[in-house]
Order: sequence, then structure tokens, then C-alpha cells
Amino acid sequence: MNHIIKYTLASLAVLSLTNCTDSFEDTNSNPYGITLESLTQRNNHIGTKFAPMFANVIRVEPAWNYQLQQNLNADVFSGYMTAPTPFAGNINNQTYSLVNGWNGFIWIDAYDSNSGNGVMPHAKDINDIVAASGDTSGEKFVHLANIIKVMAMHRVSDVFGPIRYSKFNEFATSGEYDSQETAYKSFFTDLDAAISGLESEVGSSQFVDFDQSSFQGDIAKWRMFANSLRLRLAIRVSKVDPALAKTEGEKALASNAGLLASEDMEVDMGGFVHPIETISNVWGDICMSSEMESILKGFNDGRIEKYFSAPEDPSLGDYKGIRMGIEIEAKSQYGSHSKIGEVIQGTSKVWMTSAEVHFLKAEAALRGWAGAGDAKTNYENGVRASFEQHGVGGVDNYLADNTSTPADFVDALNAANDYSYPSTVTIAYNEAGSLEEQLEQIITQKWIAMFPDGQEAWSEYRRTGYPQVFPVVVNNSGGTIDTDIQIRRINFVDSEKNTNGANVDIATSYLKGPDNGGTRLWWDTGNSNF
Repeated sequence: MNHIIKYTLASLAVLSLTNCTDSFEDTNSNPYGITLESLTQRNNHIGTKFAPMFANVIRVEPAWNYQLQQNLNADVFSGYMTAPTPFAGNINNQTYSLVNGWNGFIWIDAYDSNSGNGVMPHAKDINDIVAASGDTSGEKFVHLANIIKVMAMHRVSDVFGPIRYSKFNEFATSGEYDSQETAYKSFFTDLDAAISGLESEVGSSQFVDFDQSSFQGDIAKWRMFANSLRLRLAIRVSKVDPALAKTEGEKALASNAGLLASEDMEVDMGGFVHPIETISNVWGDICMSSEMESILKGFNDGRIEKYFSAPEDPSLGDYKGIRMGIEIEAKSQYGSHSKIGEVIQGTSKVWMTSAEVHFLKAEAALRGWAGAGDAKTNYENGVRASFEQHGVGGVDNYLADNTSTPADFVDALNAANDYSYPSTVTIAYNEAGSLEEQLEQIITQKWIAMFPDGQEAWSEYRRTGYPQVFPVVVNNSGGTIDTDIQIRRINFVDSEKNTNGANVDIATSYLKGPDNGGTRLWWDTGNSNF
């Protein structure tokens, strides 16, 4: 617990440095005066800006930063993991008493230029350098930066809602927020421009030296990733704006850029271990969730052996999870439960899997989008891709299983935390089922396959209600977050309220309610999925 206390205090100091109005001039001035000659000399002045962009979409070092950027919010809210540690006397994010000092790091990693990190300032720098050079061949770098920027900023928007995005590059408007609807439409515009603009650059090797992804500078693969990201975002807005979703989704399905069908998008961690390895297996601050136990054990899912390890206490059985938001007095109570397994022991962090793309196509087929193919085929291809990704066998028998359902959860220490799983969703695809029943199958398997990226899993749960994430037992929100509806977003950060307050007030007016964790985002309609 000491490292969290230490960095919670440190976060207050860091947050005080992220004075957005003080840094507007620095992040929006153009000091470069780049010549055509310098632009063509290996482009190092541009390439160095990509490293902090890659690093800050999902931070891996230091591990405590990831713990605050994602692990103690989205990773637990998604039903993936649970902390056995009763931070702040068990009055913390897991019991819906949102810790602003923790959650501010989601914003800092996107915007902080003072620390040399951030995504938005470096994307702006790349844009400014290329614009100042007058060399249109540098536009490829702008498009590549924009793809990374969309990847980062849709995740930030899916936490807070309104964000600073489309007006960020101009000094006079840098502090202004977009509504989430405006931000998403800007994401689509940037992705469209990148997919189109990079078509003529396929075969170029100029990005090889700066690409930290598994694509190794292959522009064709970057177009494919951008197009897959467009499909992800189209599905995300399918309930709130079906016409926009269908237009963007069908563009993705028809694009000559293609989709990630057999290759995952991964980013090298630069020699660092995955932060969850440290958080779970060194600090003991994160374990298997109750939902993961219910679903994976109920389904007899072989991926459980890759995702989690056996409990330190053999009396707990083969795998044992913890329900989020329960009474915990000390880490020693639940600290011996299953930790995170070998899934996080590689050399890279995953940004998107081919399995996810198959599930996106499955839902697109359910929604009748042209070019999506057959829902059942896409669903099964998604499951197969996930099994292959993790080196797990038995997929044919798994896909044929039409009887296994998620198991009821039994708390190892306190029966008051037991929970009967509220659905009988099965594995074998039921083409005769209702659209809602088929969607639950698709999203449940998608949720399993995207582990351990809790940000995407939490977003999809809020959008669809699947899979069934258990409500908390202890709700310390003071009535701002409904126990049954569960947490929908995170409050705007203190640094913005303190230094950019007028614009935060306008951003708050874009929300469907007050600035708290109980207010739904734009795409989170709360309505029927069909």
C-alpha cells in the first residue's frame, strides 16, 4: 500500500504542474522553422516525437502510473480484476469513492507537456514541424501521429466524455472542450484522412526507425489498423447515432485498407515488464475478479490457465477471484487469491487483437451492415483467433458446447458476497436466438478475448450491459453512483478545474447530468441494444 500512498501524494504535486493555461503558449507556439533539407535527413526531429506518443497511450513504466491510469479504474470497473488491498481504508474507486488524485493520471498521460510525456502535445508538434517545412511528403507523419492520437484519445473520452481535441492545435482555443459527439466525429475525420492519405505511402520505409509497434513501419498495416479502429468506433456509437455508425462501419468494411484479420497490433514495451506483472505478482495489489471466475470456470475455458495463476492458498481451489466493492480490512484477507498469469509476461502491450475485429464484424452483421458477412462465422473466428493468440487448444469442442453457462460466485471468506450469475448465456452460437441473445454471446466472448485491456472491456459493458458485471456491496459514492446502474464515467480532473475552470464548466454542460461517476456518456444511452 505504501507505493500508492506515496504516489497519491506525488500525484497532487504533478497535477499542480499541469496548468493547462500556463502551457498553452508552449504547446501551441511554432519554434521550428524547419527547412526541406532538415526534414529529409532521416526525419529524426519528427521521429523523436513518436516515442512519447507510443509510451503514453497505455503507460508501462513506472508501474504505479499504469496502476493509476487504468488498473484501479477501468481494469476493475470492467469486471476483469479486483484489488485485494483496501486503499485509503477501503474508501476508494472500488467502493465508488472516486480518488481524484489517482484518476488525474488518465488526463496527465494524454496532455502533460511539462513532463515531456503526453500524446496531444507531441501530435501537435509533429503537425507543426511538417507544416513549417512546406514539404507535403511529411504529411505521412501527421497521418500516423493522428492514428495514434485517435487510439489514445478515444480511450480518454470514454472515461470522461468531453475532451480537448479538435481545437487543441490553436493557441486561442487549446483549452476548449469538444462534446463527446464532436470528438468522435473528429476521430472519424482524422482516421478517414489517414487511411486515404497513407494509401500512396504504402511501401515507404521512412517510418521504420520510429515505429515501436509490431508493424515495423509497414504503412499498409498502419492503414489496416486505422481502418479497424474506425470499425471499433463505429460500433461504439451504434446505439446513439445508428446512421453515423452504419456509414463509418460500412466504410471500414469496404475499405481497401482491410482489417486486422490474422495479426494483432502490439507495441514494444522497451525492455520493461508489463506493469500488471509488477502490480499483481510483486506488489500483490491486483487479483482475478469474481466475474472472471464465474465465466471462465463456468465455461470450462482453457484460457483461464493463461490469464490467471493458482491461488497461493491451495485450499481455495484451482482459481479464485474477488468480488469488487466488498468489505476488506487488510490485504492479507484476499491477497492469496489468484494473481494475473502469463498473459502479461511478453515483451509487448496489445492495442488491438484480430479477435476483437472478428467480434466487431459479428455485431456489424447483427446490425445489418453491408460487407459484415455472417454473424456466426465472425463469432467463431473471433473465438478461434483468441485461442490461437494464447496458444490454447480445444477450440472446436469449446465452440460446440451448448450447455455450459457462467457459474455462480461463492466468496471464499464471506457468504454475504456470493452472487448468482444472472444469465444463462452459452458458448455455441445460437443463430435462432433473439438479436439480444446473440449480442450477449458476442460481447461475452469479446470481453474474454480482450483481457487484460479493461478500458475497452469497461466501455463495451457500459454500451451493451454485457457481460454481467456484479454490483458493488459497499457504495461510498454518497448517492452519486447508483449501485445497480454502476459507475458510468470519471469526474473531470482537479488540474483542469483549477486552471481551466470556465472551459470545464462548458464541458460539464455537454454531459447528460452532473460531473460525477453516475452520469452516462453520449454513446451510453441506457436504452435497448436494438
